[in-house]
Amino acid sequence: MVNLVNIGFGNIVSANRIISIVSPESAPIKRVIQDARDRGSLIDATYGRRTRAVVIMDSGHVILSAVQPETVAHRLMDKEESSEEV
Repeated sequence: MVNLVNIGFGNIVSANRIISIVSPESAPIKRVIQDARDRGSLIDATYGRRTRAVVIMDSGHVILSAVQPETVAHRLMDKEESSEEV
């Protein structure tokens, strides 16, 4: 079963493929973003807004989101709880 999670503005990613959800402020994460941009695997889902969360996928893609990391994580946890009930 494919579990999807909303990362803001109607953008949805596969919850099963997420490795981590982090804040973009630290220098190492800024390097991860730049490296992904250089190799063409950066997905900007911020719609021009400030990047608040960086979602790192198991495919090597890095996704920028305009919602807080805690919000994405909360949506992910809610999705897991609802799938366990089924």
